[in-house]
Amino acid sequence: MGKPTGFMEYDRCEARSVEPKERIKNFDEFHIFLSKEKQREQAARCMDCGVPFCQSGMTVAGMTSGCPLHNLVPEWNDLLYTGNYQQAYNRLHKTNNFPEFTSRVCPALCEKACTCGHWGDPVSVRDNEHGIIETAYKEGYAGPHIPKVRTGKKVAIIGSGPSGLAAADQLNQRGHDVTVYERDDRVGGLLMYGIPNMKLEKQIIDRKINVMKEEGVKFITGCNVGVDVKSAELLKEYDRVILCCGAKHARDIKAAGRDAEGIYFAVDYLSRNTKSLLDSNFKDNKFISAKGKNVVIIGGGDTGNDCVGTAIRQGAKSVTQLEMMPCPPAERAANNPWPEWPKVLKTDYGQEEAIACFGTDPRIYQTTVKEFHKDKNGKLNGLTIVRLESKVDEKTGRRNMVEVSGSEKKIPAELVLIAAGFLGTEEYIAKAFGVELNQRTNVATEPGTYATNVKNVFVAGDMHRGQSLVVWAIREGREVAHDVDTSLMGYSYLSVQ
Repeated sequence: MGKPTGFMEYDRCEARSVEPKERIKNFDEFHIFLSKEKQREQAARCMDCGVPFCQSGMTVAGMTSGCPLHNLVPEWNDLLYTGNYQQAYNRLHKTNNFPEFTSRVCPALCEKACTCGHWGDPVSVRDNEHGIIETAYKEGYAGPHIPKVRTGKKVAIIGSGPSGLAAADQLNQRGHDVTVYERDDRVGGLLMYGIPNMKLEKQIIDRKINVMKEEGVKFITGCNVGVDVKSAELLKEYDRVILCCGAKHARDIKAAGRDAEGIYFAVDYLSRNTKSLLDSNFKDNKFISAKGKNVVIIGGGDTGNDCVGTAIRQGAKSVTQLEMMPCPPAERAANNPWPEWPKVLKTDYGQEEAIACFGTDPRIYQTTVKEFHKDKNGKLNGLTIVRLESKVDEKTGRRNMVEVSGSEKKIPAELVLIAAGFLGTEEYIAKAFGVELNQRTNVATEPGTYATNVKNVFVAGDMHRGQSLVVWAIREGREVAHDVDTSLMGYSYLSVQ
């Protein structure tokens, strides 16, 4: 695919970023994407590797290698190289409903499995994907495609995150009447409020939602199903119901002083700030402010990094990010060979900004909070942190992170953000529909299927598999749409790959 000798002739090139001290002045997207000439040059690097691991989406050593959507990466790279943008878009859209989202927020599992990357630098797949979809919108062929035939079947989807939107898109194109219910005031789920604006500007979501509306999908916002609308009403009105409510039960930190004022879950911090930005450009003062505060973020993942970037933009006095696990190596270890997901140190945009502003990486590894401290008014004013080490439990044989005696240290903090992940489904929505949960508190189904124990009720996305990536949510949305379509029509020609 691409130019046979391209990977030898051209070096990898990817979108540039605005310098950290400049980009923290606003919440705008800060990537400067490649020109069309550079896009085609990068597409030329896609080698005729024979076995495209980039699109495999298989599990290797317990982790995903390649794209879970099985995007036809070599095919659309070849079309991009030859300048055939419309056909490249057709091949991309065949497997991915929302390349405008994934080209901005996906960690590019495709690139980590790229054969070219085994010997040198991988193909810049995500930037190529961005070039294809943005050209498609500019040229008009990513616009509405209204179904010509309607089946008369009605489907309700609860939740408008990527899994719910993917299911809605697929089922609507099949000809079913689809209504999406969203409890927030805007469509998009965590795409809208859980991911900061500088990572995914919200007009990108609105642009796609407007296309889906023109195609016939109905959206009802500000409606909390299970509270504002009873499940029995939906089951009576619709032929099928799909639960795509996410895994929003946040994991807490149980430590002394947890009731101090100034401790928030990361998802609440990010959501309130994004909503205030969109509603009033922060003039309504309904956000959680980090201005002038020592901020401590508990959790070293993507959400924690988003909190770092947001706090810096708000004018935090300092930012510290605590990570329980050891610091990963700079390069692949011998026991982590390609094409496994590389367990290596990643310095993301938030950490880059912290280094530029404060002179040091904000991350402290093998550390957690032992106690929260508060003043006489109950406001947070500091933490006691403690070092951790890995030890084998003699009873279970499992390796756990345990406290290092005498390693306690007190640090200042007026704002703590808990970004320790999620435990599973919010209980009230599961109870509202009577669906069974598994041991991980996700909605239970038979392996490889999406039907719940309740007749005509299906589930997909994080609510089904647990907290995961946008690409996995889209894949689940596509697969549940196939199952729902089959249950309605007796067969389905909806593509799941």
